[in-house]
Amino acid sequence: MTSSAVSKNSLCESDADLWGFNNFTDAAVNEGFFYDILTTTKPVGPTITYNDDEFINFASINILDLHQTKDVLEHFHAAADIYGLTTGGSRVTQGVCEAHKKMENHLCLLNGQERAISFASGLLANLGFINAMSCKFHFSETCEIDNSDAIFVLDHDCHWSLWKAASHLKFGQQLFSFKHNNPTDLRKLLARLSAKHDKIIVAFESVYSADGSIAPMKELFDACEQYHALSYVDDANGFLIYGPQNRLFVNEFAQMKRATFKMVSFSKAVGMEGGAITGPEKYIHAFEVLSGTSLFTAAIQPPTASTIDYIMYKLTAQPEIMDTYLSRSLDLRQRLAERKLQLNEDPSYIISVLIGQDEKAVKVYEKFLEEKMIVPMFRYPAVRPDHALIRIMLNAHHTEEQINRFVDVLCRLQKKYGF
Repeated sequence: MTSSAVSKNSLCESDADLWGFNNFTDAAVNEGFFYDILTTTKPVGPTITYNDDEFINFASINILDLHQTKDVLEHFHAAADIYGLTTGGSRVTQGVCEAHKKMENHLCLLNGQERAISFASGLLANLGFINAMSCKFHFSETCEIDNSDAIFVLDHDCHWSLWKAASHLKFGQQLFSFKHNNPTDLRKLLARLSAKHDKIIVAFESVYSADGSIAPMKELFDACEQYHALSYVDDANGFLIYGPQNRLFVNEFAQMKRATFKMVSFSKAVGMEGGAITGPEKYIHAFEVLSGTSLFTAAIQPPTASTIDYIMYKLTAQPEIMDTYLSRSLDLRQRLAERKLQLNEDPSYIISVLIGQDEKAVKVYEKFLEEKMIVPMFRYPAVRPDHALIRIMLNAHHTEEQINRFVDVLCRLQKKYGF
């Protein structure tokens, strides 16, 4: 190693001290805020493998595990032969891949909306939406737009990506929040804002990822429509899971047709990376340029877009796949409720178990690791201080033996730590 290289590395370490990263990282690991990132070596599903060491996995959001089924793999391989592995450029500069167009048209049919635009992730969809709806551009004397006066109202518990996307807006002037799932609070806020502002957008989620709660959609849409506000529903955790008449929350999800815009993530029910927004044709068409996250970054890989389309057809044609999954998830929830664990109120497929103190939650997480189980733990700032919880998502391919073992370990830890 040359002396200049040594000097450069020393400067990097010194810089890390100056900027606080050394202290922050050491303290965060010591206090259980995060751990050294492990390396997976096999496909992720009901189990996860770190350097040939297998763990039971309750952290995967790919709930149906369809990516490992023979027909899905065969479709992906065939699509890769047709479309290749990359788009190779922006949609605006060279056009939209046929795989993406088919998938987006199919999504419009499922969502009952005019046009769709896809993104490499649901997070990028959320970032792109708020950027597009609050931007000011002057391309020419006849092509310009100015929505820098737009007002955004978010549910307090909206995903980080929505809050981050709106962080350039001053809170209390262009950015507001209403109490989580509280239509009365939203109505009061809109009554005040609508007296001064014409452009208002309300954003909320259908199913919230931390506590599994379901939005009271009828009342929220009623408030939006009364005060002429546009509505943006982040349906990342509900898409193709809820809606059919035989499933829970049918009344809530029947209201989704009233949304101005819908965002979906393909990582939950579909189990592939990517996201999309559907809505009115002119708005979505403009998002190709105004979102930024479509124009300036890569799209979903073409074989992935084609496979998303295939899985959407599969889940629509075979509803029993999701019905069976939801039934097993409810069975697990019932078993945990019978053991007097403090669960989230809404019986969605996202099961949250309240642990309480942040320090206690770290110990519970570490004990699960010792038992060769990955169980995600949410603590501040993801939730309120000392309201830590573990979030459980059943995988469709979890065996009864794996589920029984998880319940036994959880109940043992409940007695030991008192939650």
